[in-house]
Amino acid sequence: MSRRLRVDWPRCSAHGLCHELLPEVVGLDEWGYPVVGELPDDLVELARQAVTACPTLALRLVDVPAR
Repeated sequence: MSRRLRVDWPRCSAHGLCHELLPEVVGLDEWGYPVVGELPDDLVELARQAVTACPTLALRLVDVPAR
């Protein structure tokens, strides 16, 4: 099972902190909202930190079943 970041769009206010903490996985669109990519296993701990640091609690780390 792998993990993936998900954004709760109604909660996200485009602070960009997730991008600052995890630029390898989170990019920003032209309005400053996150664009989430694949999450490698070696970055899961940094992803947890980004989830905890999100000021609007809009970022979640979810399990993705294996295909």
